[in-house]
Amino acid sequence: MTSRIITFFAALFAVVSSASAQQWSPAGDRIMTPWAEEVSPSNAHPEYPRPQMVRQDWKSLNGLWEYSITPKNTSCPQSFDGSILVPFAVESALSGVGRTLTAEDALWYKTSFTVPSAWKGKRLMLNFEAVDWRADVFVNDVQVGTHTGGYTHFSFDVTPYLKSGANTLVVKVQDSTNNDFQPCGKQISNPHGIWYTAVSGIWQSVWMEPVAKTRIVDYLPTSDIKAGTLDVKVCTEGTQEGDVVKVAVLEGGIGYCTEGSSAKEISSAVGVPGGTVTVPVSDAKLWSPESPYLYGLRISVLRNGKVIDSIDGYTAMREVSVYVKNGNTKLCGLNGTGIFHFGPLDQGWWPDGLYTAPTDEALKFDIQKTKDFGFNMIRKHIKVEPSRWFYYCDQIGIMVWQDMPCFADNHLNIWGTRNYDEGTDYPVSAKAKANYYKEWGEIMDQLMKFQCIVMWVPFNEAWGQFDTRDVVAFTRAKDASRLINMSSGGNWVPGCGDVLDNHHYPYPAMYQWDPAMICVLGEYGGIGLPLEGHLWQTDRNWGYVQYKNGDEVFAEYAKFADQLIGLVKQGVSAAVYTQTTDVEGEVNGLMTYDRKVIKMDEAKPKAVNTKVIESMPLK
Repeated sequence: MTSRIITFFAALFAVVSSASAQQWSPAGDRIMTPWAEEVSPSNAHPEYPRPQMVRQDWKSLNGLWEYSITPKNTSCPQSFDGSILVPFAVESALSGVGRTLTAEDALWYKTSFTVPSAWKGKRLMLNFEAVDWRADVFVNDVQVGTHTGGYTHFSFDVTPYLKSGANTLVVKVQDSTNNDFQPCGKQISNPHGIWYTAVSGIWQSVWMEPVAKTRIVDYLPTSDIKAGTLDVKVCTEGTQEGDVVKVAVLEGGIGYCTEGSSAKEISSAVGVPGGTVTVPVSDAKLWSPESPYLYGLRISVLRNGKVIDSIDGYTAMREVSVYVKNGNTKLCGLNGTGIFHFGPLDQGWWPDGLYTAPTDEALKFDIQKTKDFGFNMIRKHIKVEPSRWFYYCDQIGIMVWQDMPCFADNHLNIWGTRNYDEGTDYPVSAKAKANYYKEWGEIMDQLMKFQCIVMWVPFNEAWGQFDTRDVVAFTRAKDASRLINMSSGGNWVPGCGDVLDNHHYPYPAMYQWDPAMICVLGEYGGIGLPLEGHLWQTDRNWGYVQYKNGDEVFAEYAKFADQLIGLVKQGVSAAVYTQTTDVEGEVNGLMTYDRKVIKMDEAKPKAVNTKVIESMPLK
């Protein structure tokens, strides 16, 4: 009888849970992307979140959680306000909530999980890909850790706090958004113009995995294409005297995917944990936008010849450099030659998910469409994307300029756009400076494995800019293998970094040249075309210039391209067109915000863009 009662209530619970799942629906009545209809509690970014460091055993915790918003200083509520779909920010439609979080609020999440019996004897890592901004994490009422920073992943070993059966997971989030302290990019509490809806809480995947006590924590590959070698620094935990690390390079190819890889080993080497292992890669196939060849990696910890831990990853053989033409003109270099970088300003916003693409397919769509347009680069503007986004750039063959998300605008300092040293620093507190270095360093550490990234951009248009020389030196010390764009759009310091970056709207033009620097046009364009039925708001839409149809847009786009070619012949080494898609009140995208309309005949901009890229003389 007892077993029948248990079975009955288990079945009843399943029915109730299923009914609860069916109650989820997007919040609000904003425009939606085509992928929104695919999102559900059982289909909320189920893909493996970490494609460069794959283990086969893992479990997604994405789906419906309970949520509540309370005053920030209160304890965990006894009852919750409703359900929220993780990993979509609480302000987004796809969260099913669509509520604003203020600086005086706390956002609480609650769910439960069980640990598969097959994981017995392993350590359990609880992984968060990104939570904006402060996350306090509790497992079975024990606070297991705190993380600050809205753009980086973090993990806690929760093994000591687990119990048999169901375990309770609670996350408390606080987010002040634009408070002149925490990096928040284009988010603002009062969205308007070029500033968008705030994003709070869990906005990337939550998942768990079993690991060995002795395990690989991270690795950093650096290629030397002249020597034909790959240096891999492997970070580990729990190793013992005599343990060794083995790094194997595997056959790859365009579109190489690490998950479940059985690729053939072509070379390998061993070294000590925490050290650098040098692996020969003879006759290397080099990565470039034209041929994005990826090699597989298999990294293992061995003890007495036995594999203790192993992960699958990938990398590419490629080198970024300053290319010198005619003994004086400096250009962006890739694999020993000059290459013109041309691509859109990509802000990575979605009308239904805000910071979070509705699906993995949608995440890839913008990148593939950028390549289809004939571009070879993306400037990832004031945001950091999930790891899978960078994986697709590696795979498809798109170079990336990575911005640091700003923590302020430039209303309290002078933005100089014509000459060196005419701007001023933002008045930054010591606390804000320290946090900037913390978050920028963590972002770089997280992203350095991705070979698509060719340039770091610490500042944009004087927004929260301070101590430029020191920040560039910090960036260089972290990563000397990529170019550094000290400040995109102004407030330049002579001889600082590699790049002098001008902005000019709408048509392409340069205010400042310097033969000692790589001269680029970091933003131009902004051709606007509002399309009814695809607008975030029905009024107050703007672009730097606006037109009535796609033919007019293309005519202006082609005219700008001809002007850009003239600048290329004068020495401009890169250009960034604003922008990939419309974003909230901005209607100057190549595509509408909902991605349902490409505003020009796709073949036409591709031909023009190819002509621009090929216009750079290398000799």
